[in-house]
Amino acid sequence: MKKVLLGIVLTLLIFFSYKYFDSKNSESAVLTENSLLIQEQLLNVGKLIVTEGHFSEVFNYKNSKEIFGNYFTSEKKALVVVNAEVTIAYDLSKIEYVIDKENKTLQIISIPKEEIKINPDLEYYDIQADYLNPFSAEDYNSIKETVKSSLVKKLEASSLKKNARTQLLSELSKFYILTNSMGWKLQYDEIQINDLTEIESIKL
Repeated sequence: MKKVLLGIVLTLLIFFSYKYFDSKNSESAVLTENSLLIQEQLLNVGKLIVTEGHFSEVFNYKNSKEIFGNYFTSEKKALVVVNAEVTIAYDLSKIEYVIDKENKTLQIISIPKEEIKINPDLEYYDIQADYLNPFSAEDYNSIKETVKSSLVKKLEASSLKKNARTQLLSELSKFYILTNSMGWKLQYDEIQINDLTEIESIKL
């Protein structure tokens, strides 16, 4: 009788031990699967977000040079038509993150800064100069710098940067939707994101 009871106890111990370790293994497998799914989503989102814009303007360039003191002034001028393509990009493949399986947390450490490219196309018309004050490389460089400065101001006053940021936040919201649906947490810069609206307040 004692042998039978001992056998039953041992059987139960083996059974519950198996169930316990099987449960632990299943939980570990689910965590690994979720971790891989999050990593796959990060790779899918890791693309280049590009916002494009076009600016045009007409620029009048003038430069005067005094010859023989104040007795004679030589002036040169040109009409410059500017057409510029502007792009603002976020390379999301450069996002730095940590996947914490133990605490079921996706922590975004840093988001890449925006990359702004301005490609102006300059066409010169009505160039007027003389032998004593000809157009030089210095003039053309001065025009390019002035045009670039003007385009930067136009970019800041436009909606391009806002549109680019909106696209970026739209991509980041996918991380929250994914982690939330799996019972995971999303953090940015050690701050937990508890709602989609909180993503809009992320400081880039």
